[in-house]
Amino acid sequence: MLAVGIVTEVFGPHGAALPGFDFALCADRPGPVPTDCGVPLSIAHGLDRLAEADLLIALPGAAFRTPPAPAVLDALRAAHERGAVVAAHCVGTFALAAAGLLDGRRATTHWRFAELLAGRHPDVTVEPDALYIDEGSIVTGAGAAAGFDLCLHLLRREHGAALANGVSRDMVLPSHRDGGQAQYLAAPVPENGQDERLAEVLGWAREHLHEPLPVTELARRAMMSKRSFARRFTAATGTTPHAWLRSLRLSRAEELLETTDLPVEEIARQVGYGSAAVLREQFVRRRGVPPRAYRRAFTRTT
Repeated sequence: MLAVGIVTEVFGPHGAALPGFDFALCADRPGPVPTDCGVPLSIAHGLDRLAEADLLIALPGAAFRTPPAPAVLDALRAAHERGAVVAAHCVGTFALAAAGLLDGRRATTHWRFAELLAGRHPDVTVEPDALYIDEGSIVTGAGAAAGFDLCLHLLRREHGAALANGVSRDMVLPSHRDGGQAQYLAAPVPENGQDERLAEVLGWAREHLHEPLPVTELARRAMMSKRSFARRFTAATGTTPHAWLRSLRLSRAEELLETTDLPVEEIARQVGYGSAAVLREQFVRRRGVPPRAYRRAFTRTT
């Protein structure tokens, strides 16, 4: 049920400000489908609906150790052959592997079942630490809440950071998480006085990305020593202050590239990089393309 909730929340309606998707839940046998929380789902669509889809996501289920029905495997293969993007997260990845779509590719799944996937499908390179792995037309994600990471990545890849960020804000989630399956929140939930101060500092940092933001300054604002701040930051977010700021800066740069005509030099200044060359280096390393190429791919149309 968690997986159904994730894809429904990401690809379902988000109000007039954000575009909607033609979204449907399908099964090999339409009708009531049991779930792990005891509430059955009424599925209206069969496998014929998959023939029209641009994106298919195989969801995890309790019976993942048993290969899906041949008709399901045939539908997954047919969708991939005609050019649809086929994705899965958690143990839904086992369905893609059973269809042969992961042979010769990298893939991930829930860390608990990564060894089982690798043992059953030796032609698949299983990377158990990744939140998601993008192999172009095949995309796989890790377990549980990492389904959000997978879906938001697909939104960002196909429709740009502005839309992905808009959807993530609507869901009160980070639009992009660095790191592996040691998952973390990009903005910690306050639990005590120190966490509340830390959350305030992170909010302040978001509004001052154009500044250098050394750890010593962040620690001073949190009223902690540099060492205590770094330790508390990692405990609350699962990453380092440097990695958190880098992810935030690159995400903001993506938005500005998509939605403004600002020169790359000005965007670099606004997100806290000393020059366009530094932004380009980070962008290529983390996003795979230079800023100008990214802008061409996501030029806003009017």
